[in-house]
Amino acid sequence: MNNKLHEKLASYFDEMVQIRRYLHQHPELSFEEVETPKYIATYHKELGHEVRENVGGRGVVAKLHGAKPGPTVALRADFDALPIQDEKDVPYKSLVPGVMHACGHDGHTSLLLVLAKVLNEIKEELSGTVVFIHQFAEEHAPGGAKPMIEDGCLDGVDVIYGTHLWATIPLGQIEYTEGPIMAAADHFTVTVQGKGGHGAQPHHTKDSILIGSQIVQSLQHIVSRRVDPMDSAVISIGAFDAVNAYNVIADTARLEGTVRTFSQDIQQQIQKDMNEVIQGVVASYGATVKFDYSYGYPAVINHKEQAQIVQQVASQTPEITEVVHSRPQMGGEDFSYYLQNVKGAFFFTGAENPSWETTYPHHHPHFDIDERSMLHGANLLGNLVLKTFENA
Repeated sequence: MNNKLHEKLASYFDEMVQIRRYLHQHPELSFEEVETPKYIATYHKELGHEVRENVGGRGVVAKLHGAKPGPTVALRADFDALPIQDEKDVPYKSLVPGVMHACGHDGHTSLLLVLAKVLNEIKEELSGTVVFIHQFAEEHAPGGAKPMIEDGCLDGVDVIYGTHLWATIPLGQIEYTEGPIMAAADHFTVTVQGKGGHGAQPHHTKDSILIGSQIVQSLQHIVSRRVDPMDSAVISIGAFDAVNAYNVIADTARLEGTVRTFSQDIQQQIQKDMNEVIQGVVASYGATVKFDYSYGYPAVINHKEQAQIVQQVASQTPEITEVVHSRPQMGGEDFSYYLQNVKGAFFFTGAENPSWETTYPHHHPHFDIDERSMLHGANLLGNLVLKTFENA
């Protein structure tokens, strides 16, 4: 049956590309998806699947029942885009100004739709149920996974798998790991209230830019001097805003950034340490501060058994040339919520074209994927479904 799956997927590759390019030209931002979920739901309805729309808000869940009873496997694909101007010179360039699929979610959706079509064609040979979870708003916390779960998308599900097409991993390569694979992604802001004044009279001010600069420096010492070197953590300042005239000392400065961790204990420790450091720096200058810290997605923690199944199945899947036991990545993903509720695994599918002169990272205006990676991802996810049914 595996060979039949692969042959059918290969025969529909052109359709997979066509869907991906259509979605690439018509991207929709997180929590603003309207036409994309309609498109997804229509595709599944035409296949005769059981379809629920508006799941958790804007999500779509479709079910395919095999001819025989068995376990229920869920496969998840996200479909939101990013507020980035598409600067690629390609025929399928985004038609929406300032919005583009810069992370591969169009590819995730396309490969899952065509995989659903193929599994539908061999449903008489399937011993179980496949749940296709099409998720909105992965890119923007609080994300779409949690409300979709609360709305029942995992009801009756025994195991879940998901993949991310990854443009900086060579085509044909799969990366997996047991345990943590992606980090918790938190957000913080620091607003320093000093005392502004003339640039020629700094002794009459409490310079918020100077104070903010000291905070930036001091926060970096938390990871290097307060976190166990055997643990992983990142504190990054992404924005420092204190717009003012060139000869005026700013009274207010605003810093914004992210914290990435794998351990909840380290996550809570860093939040506590940041507050202590920030309050101490600001107090030493006689200023005041507001520190806001918000938890983002938890770490994505694969279940050991399912991660090992990914490795086993990937090594037997055609056109996958290398299976790599990878180190965790510091990027965030709300697939974490699914894995907190049912066993499963998340993995990366290489999408870097070997002929590219320059490989652009995710969230870049020139981001793209080698579309053959969609076929690899679909083959592996389909084989994971068949393996689950076979082992039941």
